[in-house]
Amino acid sequence: MNRVLGKVGIVTGGGGAIGRAIALLLAQEGAKVTISDTDEVRGKRVAEEIKGGGGEALFVKHDVTREGDWKEVVRTTLGRFGKLDILVNNAGVMLWKNIENTSLEEWRWLMGVNLEGVFLGTKHAMESMKPTGGGSIVNISSVAGLVGTLDTSAYHASKGGVRLFSKAAAFECSKAGYNYNIRVNSVHPGVIKTPMVEELFKDEEKTKAALSWHLVGRFGEPEDVAYGVLYLASDESKFVTGAELVIDGGWTAH
Repeated sequence: MNRVLGKVGIVTGGGGAIGRAIALLLAQEGAKVTISDTDEVRGKRVAEEIKGGGGEALFVKHDVTREGDWKEVVRTTLGRFGKLDILVNNAGVMLWKNIENTSLEEWRWLMGVNLEGVFLGTKHAMESMKPTGGGSIVNISSVAGLVGTLDTSAYHASKGGVRLFSKAAAFECSKAGYNYNIRVNSVHPGVIKTPMVEELFKDEEKTKAALSWHLVGRFGEPEDVAYGVLYLASDESKFVTGAELVIDGGWTAH
């Protein structure tokens, strides 16, 4: 129950299914957690859930595409908990469109949340973690950052960007770079049963096809991702940086 005892973390998109699972597990294992989300109702609910279970948490309304919001989230976290050890860049959006029907505005909207949000979070977390001896940044990418599928090209581009950005950031933060003692890793889930993939489940044939990609014979649950994040956030992974943790039910094994 103490795998991240005494650590302080921020989980973006913390009101959603995967964000909630991550925040609850980090709190359960001893971390103090800031929940950030654009959805005030859902975000506050998760913070109250943690506090109701005896943990420490707060909610900050946060648009990850706005640098001013990032500064406020970090400032509030430091003001309340005194430091920042863990950042989970989890906030993300999906677009189910082929390339020809994707507008430039839609492309920029998706990149803003999925990629620019990760950049801004990493930047401001680095600034806060350096003075206190380091930390762990966990960027949620996707199996879509490793392989391609139909009609989600913008999403693939954003998640592929997260993957390589995480590697470059890991280099900068390492002893071989600027010696910040900050580890940066990416997590690559397969299809996880959340509202984000509702569109997939509307088509029986697509659902059947997607299920066949997962060798374990089922789709993932938010907790499957949360346990991977917990490992990367904890000192158990002190020798792990610039890596991809693939949690895809065997999708990329074939």
